[in-house]
Amino acid sequence: MMASIAEPVTKPVSRFRYILDRRETLGAVMVAPAILYVLLLVGGPFLLAVYYSVSAYTIYDPSWRFVGLANFAQIIKNPVFLQTLGNTFLFTFGSQFLGLILGKFGAFLLMRPFAGRKIVRALIMLPWAVPIALAAVAWEWMFDSLYSVINWSMIALGIIDRSDAPNWLGNPHLAMLCVIIVNAWRFFPFAIVIFLAGITSVPQDIIDAAIVDGAGFWRRNYQIVLPLILPIVAVGLIFGIVFTFTDLSIVYLLTNGGPVNATSVLGFQGFQVGIVSGDVSHGAAISLFMLPVLLAVVIVVLRFIRRREV
Repeated sequence: MMASIAEPVTKPVSRFRYILDRRETLGAVMVAPAILYVLLLVGGPFLLAVYYSVSAYTIYDPSWRFVGLANFAQIIKNPVFLQTLGNTFLFTFGSQFLGLILGKFGAFLLMRPFAGRKIVRALIMLPWAVPIALAAVAWEWMFDSLYSVINWSMIALGIIDRSDAPNWLGNPHLAMLCVIIVNAWRFFPFAIVIFLAGITSVPQDIIDAAIVDGAGFWRRNYQIVLPLILPIVAVGLIFGIVFTFTDLSIVYLLTNGGPVNATSVLGFQGFQVGIVSGDVSHGAAISLFMLPVLLAVVIVVLRFIRRREV
C-alpha cells in the first residue's frame, strides 16, 4: 500500500506584508521617522517661536498678549541689531569663502601621492570632529593678548616688537577676523570632502583630453574641473551657510559678542535677548529674522545649480 505524500499547505500572504512590498508604501514607512523627527524637534520649536514673536511675552510678564509685527519693527529700528545683522553676513560669507579656498587646495594636496597621506587624511578631519568648546579654548590661548603663540612667533622672527603686538580679541576688526578664521578652520575639512567627492567624479577622459590639448594645471582645474563640480560645491556651500548663519558657539565661547558688539551675530543676540535678558518675544523675533534671509540664499543657490545642470 503506497503512502500518499501530503502536499505542503501554502499559508496566505498577510495583507500587511503585501502592502510593505509596494515601493511607494515602503518608502513612506522608511521616511516617516525622519519626518517625525523634523516635526517634533524643528517644527515644534519653530511654531513656538512664531507664537512668542507676535506677543509681548517675557519671563517677568508671562501673560500672552498679541502685538502683531511690532517686535519685528522694533528690532529693525535698533542700531545694535543692524550691526549684528551686518556682522552675521560678514562672519558667514567670510568664513565660507576662506574655508572653500582652504578646502580646494587641501583636496588637490590630498589627491597627490606622498608618504603618510592616509595619516594626513585622518588628521585633517580633526577640526570637524573635535568639540567646539575644546577647540575654542585652544584658539583663545592662541589669540591671548599676553601669551599668544602667534605674537611670540612674530616677535621671535623680528616681524613686530613686543609693544606692537596686536590684541587679537580686544580690537573690533581683529576680533571679527579671529572668529572668521576659527570658523573657516572648523569648516574646511567638510569643504575638502566636498571637493574630493566632486573632483573624483570628473571622468578621467576629460582630464586626459585637456592634457593632450595642452591645458596646464591652473587651466584644467579652473576652466574644466571647477565648472563641472560647481553644483556639488554649491550644495556643500548651502549646508555651510545655514550652519554658520545660525551658529553662536564660536562667538559665545571666543569673544562673547565683543568688543562692543563687534562680533555679535544673530544667533548670539537672540540668545542674549531671549534667554539671558528674559525678553522672550524680541529674542524669538530676532531668531525668526534668520529664516527669510536663509530662504533667499538657498533659493538663489538652488537656481544657480539648476542653471548649471541645464
